[in-house]
Amino acid sequence: MKKPLYIILFLILVLNFSVIKAQNIQIIPQPNSIIQGSNSFTINENTKIISSDKTVKLAEDLRDYFKSEFKLSLKNKATNKPLKNYIKFQTDNSLANEAYELTIEKNTITICAKNSAGWFYGSQTLMQLLSYNAHYSKYEKEIDIKEIKIIDKPRFKWRAFMLDEARYFKGKEQVKLLLNEMAYLKMNIFHWHLVDDQGWRIEIKKYPKLTEIGSKRKSTQIGPLQWESPIQSAESHEGFYTQDEIKEIVAYAKERNITIVPEIEMPGHSTAAIASYSWLGTSKKEIEVPIKFGVGKDVYDVTNPRVTQFLKDVLDEVMELFPSKVIHIGGDEVKYNHWKNSSSVKQYMSKKNLKTPADLQVYFTNSISKYLQSKGRRMMGWNEIMGHNLHEYQDKSDTKTSQKLAKESIVHFWKGDVELATTAAKNGYEIVNSLHSSTYLDYLYKNLPLSKSYAFNPIPKDLSNEYHDKVIGLGCQMWGEWIPTDGEMHYKVFPRIAAYAEVGWTNLEKKDFSDFKINLKNLQKRWSAKDIYFAPDDYVEKK
Repeated sequence: MKKPLYIILFLILVLNFSVIKAQNIQIIPQPNSIIQGSNSFTINENTKIISSDKTVKLAEDLRDYFKSEFKLSLKNKATNKPLKNYIKFQTDNSLANEAYELTIEKNTITICAKNSAGWFYGSQTLMQLLSYNAHYSKYEKEIDIKEIKIIDKPRFKWRAFMLDEARYFKGKEQVKLLLNEMAYLKMNIFHWHLVDDQGWRIEIKKYPKLTEIGSKRKSTQIGPLQWESPIQSAESHEGFYTQDEIKEIVAYAKERNITIVPEIEMPGHSTAAIASYSWLGTSKKEIEVPIKFGVGKDVYDVTNPRVTQFLKDVLDEVMELFPSKVIHIGGDEVKYNHWKNSSSVKQYMSKKNLKTPADLQVYFTNSISKYLQSKGRRMMGWNEIMGHNLHEYQDKSDTKTSQKLAKESIVHFWKGDVELATTAAKNGYEIVNSLHSSTYLDYLYKNLPLSKSYAFNPIPKDLSNEYHDKVIGLGCQMWGEWIPTDGEMHYKVFPRIAAYAEVGWTNLEKKDFSDFKINLKNLQKRWSAKDIYFAPDDYVEKK
């Protein structure tokens, strides 16, 4: 009896492709579906890269990759005619945002996606396959790569790396280096912490003293005791980004499918701004940019219309520079004693029927949220913006609030009982989970080893399934107090950033720490070639 045609086709598929289980494809982050065949595709200088108007830049980047990595000069071609021996970008509107399908067959490679994000990630996967999972003959000038089909999309839509430059200014070349590695690892949010107590790093043309004064400090706390250290560098530190440099970096990130989310701290962590313009502070006293780390000497007087106008003016210039729909306003570690000691603040609170300092903070935060919404943007802040008590130095009675945070806000969870994250989700807020004990890159490896970074799950353990979609992703944070040199930053970021990339992208059932460590060897070779001074294997799991 003849078998039906669909059964024959199915048997051919099974015979030609096998799902990889024991054999690991050396890609970080690990794709979510991998099917491998038995034949190979040979790439040589006769191979064409087929592109359209939408994919011409991606095709150029791919061509540059072949030239730099393999000394192969491939030609780009715009055509709809069927060809052999080509690499093609193809549109499939049924795929999800950021999803892609990469198919390598005997004569063709197809990267299928809905939009530029998917095509970009498909290209990154192809590059990792070619670099680490293919055979290259420099004599024949050919690359042989096995047939494979990868169907892939991210687990979370927010996959962020944060760099704090308020404490130590790094400059655009280091930022570009980080953006390149983020893109290679399919991370899509660069959270840029540009202002804090110890420095203001972004040019605001309406308020030039912010960089004339606020971007400089005369010395810096250093030493092995870190937070308790009495040692000072006795050397000045300064630096800031001009608006032209910001535009350059934003464009650079966009080409790599990365959105830059700026963080402009308010109402706390504002000493550098108050040192520039004393009228911004609650005390109105002249102060200097701090030379010690920790929470600063004053906070914005958010009851003063002149101060709130200043903050709106700053945000206006920030929004001109950053197209991100999300603007981060910090909101963490506000020491309420500054407001409690001010008679004018007390009068304002009485007039507005605000019973506690937490009421005042949430009231102010909601006014900023409303302003950002009027500009088509959305506010994000650390989870103190909900009015919760997270710190021992706060009086519990000060953190009781009847104010409700604006529903459009994104809550950036970093501290407190994980139940607080659950509460936020149940109340309808979207959450980015950056629990400090699992994501803060300034922590020593003995406190945050690579295995703990890899094991982090942004969805809290006891969160009911109905609220899982409220957790939109994670961030890993490179706080800058103890990274005075680029090398010290590299040591803390790499290799942990690769672990967070896989946390953000790969489904739980596809993750395997043993495989990840094997795959990491390839990234270490890449980093060494780029003079990235990552932490060696002997240190990342130190107890």
